[in-house]
Amino acid sequence: MNPKIFVGIAVAVLALILGGILFVGPTIVIPSQDNTGTQNKPEAQAIQIELDDISVERVTERSAKINIAFKISNPNPRAVIVQTMDYQLFETSYSDSEQISGGEIGSRPTGMVEFGSNYYTLLGENSIILKETIELKGSENTSELWAVLQDDNQSWRVSGTVFYNLSSMTSGQENRLNFEFTKQTQ
Repeated sequence: MNPKIFVGIAVAVLALILGGILFVGPTIVIPSQDNTGTQNKPEAQAIQIELDDISVERVTERSAKINIAFKISNPNPRAVIVQTMDYQLFETSYSDSEQISGGEIGSRPTGMVEFGSNYYTLLGENSIILKETIELKGSENTSELWAVLQDDNQSWRVSGTVFYNLSSMTSGQENRLNFEFTKQTQ
């Protein structure tokens, strides 16, 4: 048989599959403050986040290493894409207003197709733990902070935002969840 026929059939099948995906679209909508959702679509719940762990691994004269972990849970039956999580870290017994560190876990796509994106697919009714190690550099100005970090009794405050969306090409809705946690270690 002619190979052009097989190629034509394969292209037609792929076009049908893509058309079906675009026609069906998302089946759940996360309502925002100005959009209350529709009656015929099941409503999605927002993801949940909690501070799983924060600990000081080691402190030397020149550096300190802090481990931080967040648990993100998806209560929905469908998958959610967690694009990025921005956070700020405060040690409140040192200073309640001076941020000692912060960071971003994941990345947000900047173009139509981005290769090597660092995002997380969170399957329905599951959770994931995102961890990061923070390396602080010391100087003469941080002796008070170093004393607090060497003590076994720290008081932490972590705040930030998680950016996520439904795992559909056609959903087009970016959602954000702001969070703030406090934790006392002993």
